[in-house]
Amino acid sequence: MKKLTKLDSASAIAIRDCMGAKKNEKILVITDEIKREIGISLHENSIRLGHESLLVEMKSGKINGEEPSDVVAELMQKYDVVFCPTAKSLTHTDARRNASAKGVRIATFPGITKDVMIRGMNADYKKISALTVKLQKILETGKEIRVTAPAGTDITFRIAGRKAYASKGLFHASGESGNLPTGEAFLAPVEGTSNGVFVVDGSMAGLGLIKNANIRIEVENGYATKISGGTLAKKLKVMLDKVGKEARNIAEFGIGTNDSAKLSGVLLEDEKVMGTIHIALGNNVSMGGRVNVPIHLDGVVKKPTVWMDEKLIMKDGKLHV
Repeated sequence: MKKLTKLDSASAIAIRDCMGAKKNEKILVITDEIKREIGISLHENSIRLGHESLLVEMKSGKINGEEPSDVVAELMQKYDVVFCPTAKSLTHTDARRNASAKGVRIATFPGITKDVMIRGMNADYKKISALTVKLQKILETGKEIRVTAPAGTDITFRIAGRKAYASKGLFHASGESGNLPTGEAFLAPVEGTSNGVFVVDGSMAGLGLIKNANIRIEVENGYATKISGGTLAKKLKVMLDKVGKEARNIAEFGIGTNDSAKLSGVLLEDEKVMGTIHIALGNNVSMGGRVNVPIHLDGVVKKPTVWMDEKLIMKDGKLHV
């Protein structure tokens, strides 16, 4: 019998603790050629823990939010638990939403690396879950959010009537889904209500850590109208312009709640870092919005101050809840 590795332990926590997989439940692992090592680990540990498991490898997608093939989408609806360790995110896809609607529990690991898997999965998810649910409930009582930050962020948007979500790392109920590793409370700002500037100084989905020039995004009536900065800003514009105007929709506001996560350049981990917020562009259908485009890109902001209806929720990256 082979000696269990740290990756094996992380996979076992994902299967047993985070998903609460029961012995008779069948597990599907969808991976790609880039994240094969993690896919194999989840598959092999599913079998080791007594589950029937199928491993499916597809060709990596080109952008976050791209739909998998019809065959993969159909398979997702036939299992109890689905893991998606892939280079590009399957979180904001119809395939994931349709499987969730059938009661399948799904964990997505977009852009996961071995280091992030080992570090992020060894967090205290009971503690993370309690804090995340607390923040979710606070956000659901609000009407408007304002965020400022030292790098120049100053943006407001309406949240009245929007459902908030807790990606808390424990997906035990029918149809629950989210990222692993995780830890964030998030919602979709009301379309057309975001105005101001947000400056991405942590990391940007698909582009990695911000090292030299920050990405400055000017927002008018719910859309990113001007994007400036260095090379990464130019790359971001190209990604958005391939999809069209709706890719510039202000899609998500989230607060990180994982104190084991650190800024690594892998957005999956970066957006969960305690002391940061993130704002995303593009698709917001998964969180109750109405913009359905094949792109969802989050930008992480460091040391934010957050007000909700004049109430201080966070100051300079420290939560006040």
